[in-house]
Amino acid sequence: MTPDSRGNEPVDPSPEGDSDPAAADESGVARTVVSEPTEAAGDGKKPKRKRKNLPIWQETILLLGVALVLAILIKALFVQAFYIPSESMEPGLVKNDRILVQKPSYWFGGSPSRGDVVVFEDPGGWLGAAEDTGPTNAFTSALAKIGLYPTGGHLVKRVIGVEGDVIECCDEEGRILVNGEPLEEDDYVPAEVGIKCKGPMTGNCDWTAGPVPEGHIFVMGDNRAHSADSTVHLCTEAETDCTDSPYVSTDLVVGKVFVLVWPRDRFDWLDRPETFADVPEPAAAPAAD
Repeated sequence: MTPDSRGNEPVDPSPEGDSDPAAADESGVARTVVSEPTEAAGDGKKPKRKRKNLPIWQETILLLGVALVLAILIKALFVQAFYIPSESMEPGLVKNDRILVQKPSYWFGGSPSRGDVVVFEDPGGWLGAAEDTGPTNAFTSALAKIGLYPTGGHLVKRVIGVEGDVIECCDEEGRILVNGEPLEEDDYVPAEVGIKCKGPMTGNCDWTAGPVPEGHIFVMGDNRAHSADSTVHLCTEAETDCTDSPYVSTDLVVGKVFVLVWPRDRFDWLDRPETFADVPEPAAAPAAD
């Protein structure tokens, strides 16, 4: 062994670590670098903790609470159930039919259009005692408050005139006129034996209403000879102290009927009759009521 080879004997690597050539000292002797063990095998990530599940009774209460909140929000903002309280909308809607009313159509300043079937609160004295009946027990009353059961105190009618419109009865063919345009209503207004016009509730076929005041509508039932609608509340020329008003404030309108849901065999979607698309706009803006 020569002097130059002194200290250059090979060193066996330790089983606890790997030899790192970069760790050699100036004498050229390789040093052993020991690496620390990792926290876990594989990708080195800590194992996730298992999430604790709620007991079944707590989950049930939570789900019921969420369903209740959603039902209240849906009733307040979107859809509400009602029933038909009388025969005034026959043949399309029959007494005790269940209907759904949608509200978004009248959001952001929207208002009812001619031909819409709408539900509105009683303006005062329009409903009879039998028609004003709502839920009959505590359970149905609770359901009604969240929109899952029909409520009382409301009427269902078709919008015939909106603000500024003039409604007349009738032309030679017995048709209602709106702003001078006759309505073709044979598809949804039944013929009545012995009645020659589609607006007979005043006792004759010769009357005029309007212009409809701002923020109001003029409504009629489809069963014209059996509907306590706007025509019943018209003041006739013979009434000198009449305080009735045939108009319904749009603030009382809950929404537009869009579907008949019960009975099941009569399920149907409600559309606006095409005849209302031909009605011209009123000649002048109405005065405030």
